[in-house]
Amino acid sequence: MKLKIKVCGMTQAANIAAIAHLQPDYLGFIFYSKSPRFISEVSAELIKYVPPTIKTTGVFVNEDVEVVKAYILKYNLKAVQLHGKESIDYCEQIKSTSVEVIKAFGVDENFDFSILAAYLNIVDYFLFDTQTPAHGGSGKVFDWKLLEKYPFDKPYFLSGGIDLSHATTLKEINDPRLYAIDVNSKLELEPGLKNVEKLKEFFAVME
Repeated sequence: MKLKIKVCGMTQAANIAAIAHLQPDYLGFIFYSKSPRFISEVSAELIKYVPPTIKTTGVFVNEDVEVVKAYILKYNLKAVQLHGKESIDYCEQIKSTSVEVIKAFGVDENFDFSILAAYLNIVDYFLFDTQTPAHGGSGKVFDWKLLEKYPFDKPYFLSGGIDLSHATTLKEINDPRLYAIDVNSKLELEPGLKNVEKLKEFFAVME
């Protein structure tokens, strides 16, 4: 099955339009104020104009659940990615709004995959990223061999420092649970401004 592609950390109008033209499966918008890719209220209005074939995804970190619900309604988000320490109950409340729920976890050699069991019946996907204090966007790749320890069937997004040089390797990963590739900081000109030409190349290789 062809891997889905999510381009995350969009902030600028013309850039959002240019990347949407490439038809990624997901476009991510970060609603976490400490992120260098935090989207302003003005730019967030543009989410409404993204073609409906693309799943617009709001990225949140330990945000008040009612705030997340309000953003889902305001910007007609199709998916929510939770990058903090959100509880099972929290995820259930978000899921009740009928969006896709992607629960992110930072992975390193000490990560305990058994903690994912409690989320299996609630979230649609996991996202495995490099473990950092900044909740993603580090530009660092983690050791993908660690995913051999992942014991569940739930499909997942792979994130963390992915760039053009990884595209061929990603296509060769033989894991039916790998659902999507999440790209961000390594394919941009500056935080929040994606490199359209590099992304075109990435998409072409991933075809």
